[in-house]
Amino acid sequence: MYGFATRAIHRRPFKKDVHGALRVPVYDCSSFEHDDSRSLQLSFAGKKPAHVYSRITNPTVEDFEQRLRELSGGLAALATSSGMAAISNTIMALAGSGTNIVTTKKIFGNTLALFEKTLQPWGLVTRCVSMSELDEIERAIDAKTCAVFLESMTNPHLEVADIGRISRLTHERGVPLVLDNTVMTPYLFNSKEAGADIEILSSTKSISGGGTVVGGVIIDNGTFDWLRSPKLAVKAESFGKMAFIAALRADVYRNIGACMSPHNAYLQTLGLETLSLRLDKTCANTQKIADFLENQPHIAAVHYPGLVSSPYHEIAARLFHGKYGGVLTFDLADQDSCFALMDSLQLIKRATNINDNKTLILHPASTIFVEYGEAEKTAMGLRSTMLRLSVGIEDYEDLLDDLQRGLKTL
Repeated sequence: MYGFATRAIHRRPFKKDVHGALRVPVYDCSSFEHDDSRSLQLSFAGKKPAHVYSRITNPTVEDFEQRLRELSGGLAALATSSGMAAISNTIMALAGSGTNIVTTKKIFGNTLALFEKTLQPWGLVTRCVSMSELDEIERAIDAKTCAVFLESMTNPHLEVADIGRISRLTHERGVPLVLDNTVMTPYLFNSKEAGADIEILSSTKSISGGGTVVGGVIIDNGTFDWLRSPKLAVKAESFGKMAFIAALRADVYRNIGACMSPHNAYLQTLGLETLSLRLDKTCANTQKIADFLENQPHIAAVHYPGLVSSPYHEIAARLFHGKYGGVLTFDLADQDSCFALMDSLQLIKRATNINDNKTLILHPASTIFVEYGEAEKTAMGLRSTMLRLSVGIEDYEDLLDDLQRGLKTL
């Protein structure tokens, strides 16, 4: 089999372009004509593989979906308008009123807010545990658990759970394991091999190729028996392993309308072709910067699984094969010091997002988690002293110079 980069570039489209184009064009249209009424009827009924309306399927979006499906080794993939749309569509397909989801407080703030604030009034119960404690996870799972949700590497805490052990537990209990793999991507971490049933990606991040557009992807790895899901058992009788994707396409995804635009899919397909090259550079840069920061007197602590000092280094080394992603955090003396350092930087940008081509710095407690009170932030492990650095693909010497200048101002 070809390597990741080769497969990302050379995927053969389903249908040869009439003009011989080397990539699928942008089909920026809403609807598609059919030769006769019967063909249109079969397509709407899902009995003929054809496009009818771009909110449901589109050739450009389909090409992007199939590229990610093949690269990840999954059974099926579905692209959405954002990473949060991918998460919300997934949970709505799995959950129902009175069901619960087992997760942790140390996940992306908007994801936790979706569970605890948006979906709670609709009857979803959120049970937060430590993903490092298998006993806690096991005690939280019951007959009403619709999914266990975690991240391959938490953002911004950079914690890494033993995903293999967790997946063995969830499979024993008949509960799907949903994994947000945004920080690591399918290039750095194969979620299917680790035992995750559904992989979620915010393709806005690494895949877009420089933060050009917003998008999300849901990948069904084809590893869960949907007959064991109370919500999807009936669907599984007709669709088998494709029950989850069928439920999304026919119900949730179609009706909510959070589809990816053809233009965004085209741009993200371009980004996908250089994903491995950019991530190799990003991981190398991040490791060098983490090593540098760990030896600076003004830095109270550095958090990055690539450091031997990280409590997650051993498990991360086993899961990620020596490449630990492009995000690190570090602590200064107080919030004022954090703001002073940020304001002194000239090359590194003060902005949200991760895995951009540019290096970005953020103070999580006052920005992406600003809606939470101090007690909630403490429970989530968020400190006012912490900065998040998302490392790009610049020359690392220039990034180190920028950080050195900033640290001298403290």
